[in-house]
Amino acid sequence: MTKEVEVMKNLDVERYMGRWYEIASFPSRFQPKDGVDTRATYSLNPDGTIHVLNETWSGGKRGYIEGTAYKADPNSDEAKLKVKFYVPPFLPIIPVTGDYWVLYIDPDYQYALIGQPSRNYLWILCRQPRLDDDTYNQLLEKAKEEGYDVSKLHKTPHSESPPEGDNAPTDSKRIWWLKSIFGR
Repeated sequence: MTKEVEVMKNLDVERYMGRWYEIASFPSRFQPKDGVDTRATYSLNPDGTIHVLNETWSGGKRGYIEGTAYKADPNSDEAKLKVKFYVPPFLPIIPVTGDYWVLYIDPDYQYALIGQPSRNYLWILCRQPRLDDDTYNQLLEKAKEEGYDVSKLHKTPHSESPPEGDNAPTDSKRIWWLKSIFGR
């Protein structure tokens, strides 16, 4: 019997907002293998939910998807969020929901370890496109303690100067983001 994944308590949501760079993640067969400069940008919505923008670059084109995150249990102090994405506009609008659990975040909110109860997905995020090896290895140890197979982690390449994004050519398919996040 595997113990339940432990998550952070009393996450300061406002401090968590802003841009995070994906340092490493479990690869997914749906995500482009050549995806670079992958990042997430979070901002608070007026109703207290979180606007999520996930971006990556593949073949020089920007792929992105937007969604909404909210606490799985509004009365809990645990950092267990649900993230809901909408299938892109050219398909019927179907919400796809997945778990987003903050397993660890440093006191300065500069790097974070994100997982799911299934342990099939894991992300290491940082406020900068690079993370020093000592910190990276500490996060690996934390993930191992929670029962994740860290040998599956794949480091995400980042350019010397990450693209700004909005003026980049976009990938019209976008489907892989959904599937990569939730394995569907």
